[in-house]
Amino acid sequence: QVQLVESGGGLVQPGGSLRLSCTVSGIVFSAYRWAWYRQAPGKQRELVATINSDGYTNDADSVKGRFTISRENAKNTVYLQMNSLKPEDTGVYYCYGPTMMTAYWGQGTQVTVSS
Repeated sequence: QVQLVESGGGLVQPGGSLRLSCTVSGIVFSAYRWAWYRQAPGKQRELVATINSDGYTNDADSVKGRFTISRENAKNTVYLQMNSLKPEDTGVYYCYGPTMMTAYWGQGTQVTVSS
């Protein structure tokens, strides 16, 4: 049973920071690309950032320079460091990993950026 457990979401003021974590069990974490998506109410899910098995990263233009995706294979964990947060960053953030057979999603963690 593959599990993706996210944590780190919460309420933060504009300009603040959060670090999201996604800990994976049940598969070989290091072999796969991992990603963060987010979805705001009434909007489509959008890709935030990806990191492949070699550590290569790619960020959406909307978060470039503010967010950093990273992975720690020894802990089976992917992170999203979120700095200089804006109200438009508000949404549910999901950890995601495709494999040859299926794709796996975390349960989501709420990020709210508000004064």
